[in-house]
Amino acid sequence: MVAATGAPGTADLTARAVLFDMDGTLVDSTAVVEQVWRAFASENGMDAQAIIATGHGVRAEDTMRRHGPVGFDVATGADRLFDLELAAVDGIVPVPGARAFVESLPTASIALVTSARRALALRRLEIADVPTPGVVVTAADVEHGKPAPDCYLLAARLLGVDPADAIVFEDAEAGIAAGLAAGMRTVVVGSHESETTRGLPRIRDYRDVSVTLHEAASAGQDPRPSFTIALPL
Repeated sequence: MVAATGAPGTADLTARAVLFDMDGTLVDSTAVVEQVWRAFASENGMDAQAIIATGHGVRAEDTMRRHGPVGFDVATGADRLFDLELAAVDGIVPVPGARAFVESLPTASIALVTSARRALALRRLEIADVPTPGVVVTAADVEHGKPAPDCYLLAARLLGVDPADAIVFEDAEAGIAAGLAAGMRTVVVGSHESETTRGLPRIRDYRDVSVTLHEAASAGQDPRPSFTIALPL
């Protein structure tokens, strides 16, 4: 539920879990991601612009299947891209306010849901000095990547919450579609706009986002505490 019932100029969302994408959502790595894909595309005769236009938030393997030449070795290509990504660390910074916002949430109620490999996700969070949630769902953990809802549904299951009690923070079309398909309220981070984002709550970054924690439920109810997130309008 989203309601403009908090302080003037804010919209409130009450939930029991928050699920974060990484690139573009917690970590500002867009320039690095595009730089790496341009280098990879040049090496392999692919259209870098087409990849960048459609690849944000999508598993690398799925992007290579879509844009690679006939007979392209996706497994080898994904390993090569991973090496390039691990080496590209300059320019990775946190989305403003991300660390403070993550730290303001109950640690047992947050998850990272990313199309990146686990080692890369942990590396980028470390470089950006953003805390790593205890639950991490990556590209390898599900059969179908974003925009399929599998990754977000798995994260909710691991946290032990109903999808309706979770909020997704996402920046890219594929991830936004995945969150909505999972039946979760989805907040757009950044400037991406499409038919999918129409009517969704949106934030530029986390600097003006606040959290109010509620007391745990009484016996017989869900013991996980709920919280209300106030988003600037």
